[in-house]
Amino acid sequence: MILGLLDGLPTMLKGEVAMYKMKSQLHYGEDDCPVSVRSDFPKEDELHFEIEMIDFFKAKVISEDLGVVKKVITEGQGWESPREPYEVKAWISAKTCDGKVIISHTQGEPFFFTFGKSEVPKGLEMGIGTMTRGEKAVIFVTSQYLTKSPFMPGVEDVDEIHFDVELVHFIQVRDMLGDGRLIKRRIHDGKGDFPMDCPLHDSLLRVHYKGMLLNEEKRVFYDTRTDNKGQPLEFSSGEGLVPEGFEMCVRLMLPGEIALVTCPPDYAYDKFPRPSNVPEGAHIMWEIELLGFEMPKDWTGMNFQSIMDDAEQIRNTGNRLFKEGKYELAKAKYDKVLREFNHVNPQDDEEGKVFANTRNLLYLNVAACYLKMGECKKSIETCNKVIDANPGHVKALYRRGMAYMASGDFEEANSDFKMMIKLDKSSEPDATAALLKLKQKKQEIETKQRKQFKGLFDKKPGEIAEARTEEKEDQNVGEEKKNAEKEDSDGSSSDESQEAVDGARQRGWFSLFWPTGSRIFSALGLRRCTIL
Repeated sequence: MILGLLDGLPTMLKGEVAMYKMKSQLHYGEDDCPVSVRSDFPKEDELHFEIEMIDFFKAKVISEDLGVVKKVITEGQGWESPREPYEVKAWISAKTCDGKVIISHTQGEPFFFTFGKSEVPKGLEMGIGTMTRGEKAVIFVTSQYLTKSPFMPGVEDVDEIHFDVELVHFIQVRDMLGDGRLIKRRIHDGKGDFPMDCPLHDSLLRVHYKGMLLNEEKRVFYDTRTDNKGQPLEFSSGEGLVPEGFEMCVRLMLPGEIALVTCPPDYAYDKFPRPSNVPEGAHIMWEIELLGFEMPKDWTGMNFQSIMDDAEQIRNTGNRLFKEGKYELAKAKYDKVLREFNHVNPQDDEEGKVFANTRNLLYLNVAACYLKMGECKKSIETCNKVIDANPGHVKALYRRGMAYMASGDFEEANSDFKMMIKLDKSSEPDATAALLKLKQKKQEIETKQRKQFKGLFDKKPGEIAEARTEEKEDQNVGEEKKNAEKEDSDGSSSDESQEAVDGARQRGWFSLFWPTGSRIFSALGLRRCTIL
């Protein structure tokens, strides 16, 4: 469009007639004018334009090249729009620019299609993907976006098509894992706005559900309405009390919603206590109704003591999960409190001291979780948050020393254990025991080295010696495993000694000296190192 009209048209009203006088630089005499004219056109002269504004409408530009543009006729409800792999019902008709009707699907049942399956032309799907429930719109689609589909097998010699669309309904279908294995399909709408009114955070939930085997018979193996005396299931999310796939889907439900969930074995009962009437490795279908939920306490407006009491309750829940071996869930509880602590401001020195001590305990709880999960580096980094603020924190030095020992950094571990004795004589028994275990670990590795390399370099040229790992552990290691269990002073049952033993066994002597080597050989499909 020429510059003069680009500036003038937005000032006009519907039905208005106006005269524009334009200098050459504002019409066809403009440098790089987008509108071409014939050579004898008086583009250097002042021109007068008589313009009548017949109509205009709000449009949404969907593609940057203007190949798909939407005109909203009637606004819809809510804000959610369909996306892959939602199931969509819509009234749709298609016509050319001159009004010729090509396809009309406006009677009987609305046209049904699955979003993202190329069942309608690409441009039409892009436009519908911006609509809300009940919205009416005209979607203008140019030829490059008119891909072949079951709805429109093919249209030739058409530059643009106008689709009249009314989005009747869509069913929320979510691919929870992104690989098509765990699917949540909403079959009855709930109350509220998604996802603001969903139990995304750890909450107390009440649900009715029916569990079925995903086979031809779809045999029901449990129904709360018949097998639980009609009482719903109540559980707290974030504590591993239901199968992981079940909880993931419930967190994305609205109160009153009913959803159908298909779940693979590894997110159903492979890693969760399996009902006796469910075979091993079974694919599961759950029909779940979310009756309601109670959100966790909001600390806004609470006094300091109430906040600390709630924080301690959450931490105790984390400690229980830790003892049950649910380290990731326990860590999530500790992390939640640490995040909330960013908004807590103690009012005096006494509150500040209580706050700092609790935060240090939480950091050490997180470090213990990392150590159990085999992430020694993160465990050390978390301990450093305590030690940086309080270099004399004996518990943090002990925890960090155990992480260093598990990672094979014996010198750093030795330094931390000796620093414990120097700072606090009462910690000497624990530090001495840790130093003894450290010495034993070093001796074990040295013994393995001697066995592995014994006679290795005495071979003649061309002979091959294989460095093999020992299949059996020494008896003293087994005794350490039996006697290592003890209760930590911070309330989390973390087996520090066993962490070091397990960590060293998982890594092996070879990775202690060349950490990246084991990953390289594993990538090549080799389980041991062959040396020529």
